[in-house]
Amino acid sequence: MQQKELAELLASLHVKGDPLVLYNAWDAGSAKAIQGAGAPVIATSSWAVAAAQGYDDGELIPFSFVEQIIARIAAALDIPVTVDVEGGYSEDPHVCAANVARLMDHGIVGINLEDRIVNGGGLHSIETQCARIAAIRAMADAHGVSLFINARTDLFLGTGIKPPEGILEAKERAAAYARAGASGFFVPGLIDLSAIRELCSTVQLPLNVMVRPGLAHARELANAGVARISYGPGAYLMAMQAVGDVASEICR
Repeated sequence: MQQKELAELLASLHVKGDPLVLYNAWDAGSAKAIQGAGAPVIATSSWAVAAAQGYDDGELIPFSFVEQIIARIAAALDIPVTVDVEGGYSEDPHVCAANVARLMDHGIVGINLEDRIVNGGGLHSIETQCARIAAIRAMADAHGVSLFINARTDLFLGTGIKPPEGILEAKERAAAYARAGASGFFVPGLIDLSAIRELCSTVQLPLNVMVRPGLAHARELANAGVARISYGPGAYLMAMQAVGDVASEICR
């Protein structure tokens, strides 16, 4: 498929009540293994991509290195690829857009963009994050590709905030991000099923959740209206555990 068709396919797979399940990759080898298992889409985990190269998460792995890894993943596959770009490696909307454009040049058709202030404190204001989303949308439109911008909010991740606190702001952010050009709304850290159901019923964008201890079964999430389920760094952690287990037997 051409990049434009891959982007349209990715968007079409986000269906409320019939979620796209993503077992996240970290390099071309893991991506090919996941594709070979029948995955219709490959998504990366920024945490796993960084960890696989000896870096901590939080944009500590150089963007030029990330670009090389993503280029290899995209070149190895014939299905849609969506990339976790953390905060876009800049607070400046135009630099964010330029960085995403570099990845699009390698064929990717989706991104996650978070509203956490990377290596800072708290979240970007709604206005600031909307400016970043809008700049990326304008760039993608100029390229003629309907890039799937999965707008991530970290309201419930590492903040101590639990429902019902934060739900109103989550709705406000989802609505604003949609107006700015977002394609999906990602709420990692949210595991409360009733809150997830409420967001699915009131938020315009397809909702994405991340697998964590305490999250409901996929069937319950589907019934709640979830459109995308991500495993984040789970696949990488399991793979490294398996390597360590075998190594511990061999190296005794």
